[in-house]
Amino acid sequence: MEEGARIHVPVSIAESRISKRFDTIPSGTLYPNADEIDYLQRLVKFKDAALIVLNKPPKLPVQGNMPVHNSMDALAAAALSYDYDEGPKLVHRLDRESSGLILLGRTEESVSHLQWLFSNLNKAKSRCKAWNDACEATYQRYWALVIGSPKEKEGLICAPLSKVLLDDGKTERIILSGGSVFEPSQEAITEYRVLGPMINGCSWLELRPLTSWKHQLRVHCAEALGTPIVGDYKYGWFVHKRWRQMPRVDIEPTSGKPYKLRRPDGIDVQKGSVMSKVPLLHLHCRELVLPNIAKFMNVLNQRSESHHRPTTTSEPSDLLRFVGAMPNHMKISWNLMSSCLV
Repeated sequence: MEEGARIHVPVSIAESRISKRFDTIPSGTLYPNADEIDYLQRLVKFKDAALIVLNKPPKLPVQGNMPVHNSMDALAAAALSYDYDEGPKLVHRLDRESSGLILLGRTEESVSHLQWLFSNLNKAKSRCKAWNDACEATYQRYWALVIGSPKEKEGLICAPLSKVLLDDGKTERIILSGGSVFEPSQEAITEYRVLGPMINGCSWLELRPLTSWKHQLRVHCAEALGTPIVGDYKYGWFVHKRWRQMPRVDIEPTSGKPYKLRRPDGIDVQKGSVMSKVPLLHLHCRELVLPNIAKFMNVLNQRSESHHRPTTTSEPSDLLRFVGAMPNHMKISWNLMSSCLV
């Protein structure tokens, strides 16, 4: 080799090197520092032998693909192993901009049961009635602030979803299925309930997905109800072009009396709320109810029916219930509008 000599590398080799940059980060090569470990552990709401529940903040990515190096799954696998040889694995996922409760399984058995529990496939019944009852009681509840208000105060959205590829050939988008037999679609069902009257053109919704598909709630709100979620610029861009930030008012619109809740001053505090020109996504997984996996583990692993408990109804301890606090930008929006909620 001489100085200044040129080397021509085949395209196939160059492409293979580039693709490796976007592979999933091996958790074994990631070493979070003390601050990151402390931060993640402060997000933990519950931990037992089977699972870990976290309250994810917005803007924290969940999937660990390059160039993202601080994703939830990679950091959690490295920082939340506690006394286990391996870290937990994500089971219930949220969008990067969304916030709220997510699940991580701590063992292969618990991950398998949780994935089965939140899958969209038809679930076979177990011989353990208590487990079946606990599975029937499983649900997720989201709170969302939407632009506009649905015509009906509550209802059931049964709108199949399809995935399309945009003109750039890279970006995927979820849309309502057109019903064509040649178009692959996924059955998607969501229960919704309006929490209060419309204020400044927005209203709060409680959403309960009965199926678990990517962007299901965002598409159902934007396209099925015609009320896109505040801060959802992907599925509600045209509505946000006419967005009006909420003025700082001191009088309740219904009673005409001063607000009882004190609201802090300052632009930093208001960032991302309805008082911002560019609000953040107002979608939060607030409540989660699921079976007590650690309690049922021994029962589920038994093959003989003689080992099953003679339980006829689900005991309170058979279920786990969690409620996650909303992020700051949603708290501000809630405080501004909660005096009118029912």
